[in-house]
Amino acid sequence: MSFQRILVLLITLTAATVAASERPKVALVFSGGGAKGMAHVGVLRVLEEIRVPVDMVVGTSAGSAVGALYASGMPVRDIEARFINLDWLSSFRDDPGRVFKPVRRKRQDWRFPITPGIGVSAEGLELGGGIIAGQNLGFILNELTRDAALIEDFDQLPIPFRAVATDLETGEAVVIGSGNLSEAIRASMSVPGVYAPVTRNGKLLVDGGVANNLPVSVARDMGADIVIAVDITDPLMDKGQLRDAFTVVGQLTTLLTRRNTEYQLDLLDDDDLLIRPDLGELSSADFYQAAPFFEIGATEARKHSVALNRLSVSKDEWAAYRRQLGTESLSPSVINRIKVAGGDRLASDFIASRIRQSEGDPLDTDQLELDLKRIYGLGYYETLSYSLEPGDGDGAVLLIQARRKSWGPNYLSFGLNYEDNFENKTDFNLAASLRMTELNALGAEWSTGLQLGTEPWVRTEWFQPLDYGYERFLTLGGEFRRETFSAFDGQGERITEIDLSTSEVDLSLGMEMGVNNQVRLTVRRGYATVDEQVGDRIVPYKYIQKGNVNLAFEHDSLDDAFLPESGAFAGLRGRLERPGLGSDREFDSIRAMALGARTWDKTTVTGLVFANAVTGGVAGIENSVILGGFQRLSAFSQGEVAGEDAALASVFARRSFGGPFLPWFAGAGAEAGNAWSSLGDARWENLLYSWSLFAGIETVIGPVQFSTAYNNEDDWSAYLNVGFSFTQLFD
Repeated sequence: MSFQRILVLLITLTAATVAASERPKVALVFSGGGAKGMAHVGVLRVLEEIRVPVDMVVGTSAGSAVGALYASGMPVRDIEARFINLDWLSSFRDDPGRVFKPVRRKRQDWRFPITPGIGVSAEGLELGGGIIAGQNLGFILNELTRDAALIEDFDQLPIPFRAVATDLETGEAVVIGSGNLSEAIRASMSVPGVYAPVTRNGKLLVDGGVANNLPVSVARDMGADIVIAVDITDPLMDKGQLRDAFTVVGQLTTLLTRRNTEYQLDLLDDDDLLIRPDLGELSSADFYQAAPFFEIGATEARKHSVALNRLSVSKDEWAAYRRQLGTESLSPSVINRIKVAGGDRLASDFIASRIRQSEGDPLDTDQLELDLKRIYGLGYYETLSYSLEPGDGDGAVLLIQARRKSWGPNYLSFGLNYEDNFENKTDFNLAASLRMTELNALGAEWSTGLQLGTEPWVRTEWFQPLDYGYERFLTLGGEFRRETFSAFDGQGERITEIDLSTSEVDLSLGMEMGVNNQVRLTVRRGYATVDEQVGDRIVPYKYIQKGNVNLAFEHDSLDDAFLPESGAFAGLRGRLERPGLGSDREFDSIRAMALGARTWDKTTVTGLVFANAVTGGVAGIENSVILGGFQRLSAFSQGEVAGEDAALASVFARRSFGGPFLPWFAGAGAEAGNAWSSLGDARWENLLYSWSLFAGIETVIGPVQFSTAYNNEDDWSAYLNVGFSFTQLFD
């Protein structure tokens, strides 16, 4: 850079400094208000249009998020774009997604989909600190504040900044002016009972709106001469609006924030400005209405343009101010060192072994977040976050912080399955699982699942990793299951109902191949009991010894166990049943399944191909493949299609409706397949066909669906189903 250019730059900065010292110090104060906080962005847009420099920013809850981004130097247009494109729904979920769970976790998530944050200890049941721990929210805030990751003193931001939280123990306001910027925002917006509190400097911090929702006093303490306060606090409802429990609870919350807000409003004087956007019917939960919020905030700010104009500066002064804000990103060039903190029950080596970031290399944020999501998918940690600390030279120290689950390390999960064809078959099952984790230094687990109902099932399994990375493992398990299915004659008339009970123990050696692939070699030993409950006896024996070895490969990248919108499942399993392993049978079989889902706009198409074939020997009725029932040849009763060999192909298309919080869907499907005593009997002309229409809603227990189906034998059927998963076919 030439001497002349340096001189011009120095003169410009000096002039800007002199101008700033001559004008009053302006503070921008943003209140909390959930999604309504996006109206603050519209106010920022108008302030920049009028050229009003801001010398400090203070925010509570949602106001702290908007304020921190602006204080870090992010242009208003970029803040708008980030909020419009943000996956708000993921911020209200801790689970980073099913694709980040290992296959062994996915195998039973259709049976136990309800994970309410309940643990078991010697003292009894343990509950989590909030409905949402804030795992995904932490990732979002890290990404938004990436350029200010190394700033520890918020006075060193392009615009000095403060976030306000509440000390949960005392109820007092806590002003945060240093530390990790994303953590400060996270603490300020931790709505009690929704997000778990943030532990910081020995205090449990929750939403700042509880103590100071419009922190004018904080701005005064920072030396503000003029305060521009933007208040989006909910107004109190009148008696006619208080009609149910939700409105009553909402009114109590508003009373709390309204009271401290009124106190702060009394601190404003005649030189200050108060902007109160009229948000109409928009609420704190309308996170997908970013554009309307922006416009409402901007419209209200323009109503105060006369008062704002007296704070306006010249174009040259504004240009100098903007250059001052446009500092270079403070992201590090390299990572000097990696530290892991908080993994108390499992060694730090466990976390470090699953992180691919190398010391001496530039920070790869996308890869780091993928690795942390995969570790989080194991289910050991309440939150798993990262932050940066200044390191040597222009490098940084990467700090991985693992906060173990406060209700762990033993966890409960639950499930419900229901299917009724309104004619001759009703299945109803309740399930619960206890998973005991971190049982040794390598992270052994002992899980036990119990299902009661028409299909009783119980399984207990010890999972032993052979290394920190979990790439190799052993499992030892025992299982009992009982299922009832019908046998039909050639005219479709039921001739008997068979009650099949199976008891087995198994030993597996497995290996993970990436997060979505797994190979297992399993040896099983047990026996089956066959009883006919009605009709003629068609099985001449009751007890059948079982002993087999099987080798299975599974790929599972589906994003949901019940209603996948993307991803695939592929499974291939070979089984050898031998007298030398204790079996009464001798046969070989192969089972294969492929499932894929893809979504265009709100329409999802799911395709399935399934086949089971006995390639040698006789498998016997206790090894029959059972088809029929909801979305397994829907127009036929469950068990009406059964045999040693079977094939099924289907395609379903569904359209999603409703918002992200109350989704429902409707669609249609076509299925073709059959079961045979031998695959050699399979012919195109003896395939069975079924066409169906269905509709349902998504719930915490799984999709609740109603379906009607018609087959090529001129039969109709109808189903009410809860919790169906295509992957059950491969079990």
